[in-house]
Amino acid sequence: MKETDRRTAEGILFTDQYQLTMAQLYFRVGMHEKQVQFDHFFRRYPDYGAHQAGYCVNAGLEWLLDWMQGARFRNEDAEYLRGQTGRAGTPVFGDDFLAWLQRTGNYESITMRAIPEGRVVHPNVPLTVVQGPLVMAQLLETSLLSHLNYQTLVATKATRIHESGRRRLMLEFGLRRGHDKGANAGARAALIGGADFSSNVGASHVLGFAPQGTHAHSMVQLFMSLGMSELDAFRAYADVYPDDCTLLVDTIDTLESGIPNAIRVFEELQRKGHTPVGIRLDSGDLAYLSIQAAKMLNDAGFPETTIVLSNELDEMVILQIITQITHEAPRYGVEPDQLIDRLAYGVGTRLITSWGEPALGGVYKLVAVREQGSWIPAIKVSESSAKTPNPGHKLAWRVYDQRDKATADLLSLDDESPGEMEQLVLQHPSDHTKVRTLRREEISRVEPLQVNVLDEGKLVCDLPPIDEMRRLRLADVRRLDPGVRRLMNPHVYHVSLTQRLWDLKQELIRSALQKSQ
Repeated sequence: MKETDRRTAEGILFTDQYQLTMAQLYFRVGMHEKQVQFDHFFRRYPDYGAHQAGYCVNAGLEWLLDWMQGARFRNEDAEYLRGQTGRAGTPVFGDDFLAWLQRTGNYESITMRAIPEGRVVHPNVPLTVVQGPLVMAQLLETSLLSHLNYQTLVATKATRIHESGRRRLMLEFGLRRGHDKGANAGARAALIGGADFSSNVGASHVLGFAPQGTHAHSMVQLFMSLGMSELDAFRAYADVYPDDCTLLVDTIDTLESGIPNAIRVFEELQRKGHTPVGIRLDSGDLAYLSIQAAKMLNDAGFPETTIVLSNELDEMVILQIITQITHEAPRYGVEPDQLIDRLAYGVGTRLITSWGEPALGGVYKLVAVREQGSWIPAIKVSESSAKTPNPGHKLAWRVYDQRDKATADLLSLDDESPGEMEQLVLQHPSDHTKVRTLRREEISRVEPLQVNVLDEGKLVCDLPPIDEMRRLRLADVRRLDPGVRRLMNPHVYHVSLTQRLWDLKQELIRSALQKSQ
């Protein structure tokens, strides 16, 4: 794509056509500057088919904010829209509307609250709350969902893989499998969610990480096609990278050729005063080969050398590898936990594509309109009660029990302070029969989840580095019950409404249904 075309495709017009046609309608009826509130949330956790997530990890906010800072209607954008015609050949967009967009078409009027990146998040809790003039708040929808849904999806997958691998070294290898430039966003989300490093050079540089990688089978193939050997290829690599030598050992025969040749090169490096890093296994029975590799490396005097596993890994494959090692390693005289501790994981396709669940069902719903200085709640009634959004100007809280475990996320009206209540009545968002009451002595603390991010377009918070996002993620995951963290059939985490918010929601539903009759 040419640079001029990229600025058009990825600028303010990175939106859906219906957002613009609605915007012109609001302009025509004089509602374009009415103050409104939209909530962004997801309705359910990723379901990967054979297993499900019990939580998500929030990601993508900083890149959305960066995009918003530069997005504005240019003359070129207005001219493109001016050229659109309808079925009758008349212009879709009027000159007065386009002139207004050129004057005011930016996000400097938007106020935003959000849950910080790296935090564990749950369905129906607003991750992002947008307030501002109707047209610009509406136009933000598409880009906001595109920026936040995908990164949250990948960060969640990365966390599950990292937890499955017992938080051992994890490398993101997905660039070649990613969806075009979206792989950059995926690399960032993976680093937030659990990857220690990425092979993506450009994204790693931008994000402040050293890119990591080894070599491909083609290097060994090249040497062999020119009459040399696998050992010659390994030696050449070690000569160039003596202190960063990780060798891919499965081009010919892992146990009969690859590992023995790697050990010879490691011994040569050691005699020269260098410490070899490791080997990589990219095919075959990775659990069995890991055991045999560990035994061979141990016997050769390299008990600390890393064994990197790759090839279609995800959380369930890693869990199976660890389970097999736990059962089989003692048979070969290898201590299972020591082997598991020296493993590292290169995860590509199944991370960058969120294998099994290709999209997060994040939505962006109008929940309030400001009239005469007050927020008037708005509601959309769905035939499925679970899809009826929670209305109004709300706050989101996390409730911790006496063990300091997160026991529920709670939505309240903006003038409620759950931490000061003698008891909390937790009402299920759509099922009136599911009510839970917590007494004050059962609660260790109640934490507000959202922070102020933008105030009329101005950034009002510090955007943390990825290391801080990782710290938040680790702390939040540790505060989940083991049943919620489980890879398969996790316990359902409670997301609830206060009694006042529940009553308001029911009143609005009744009123909407009466007006429809």
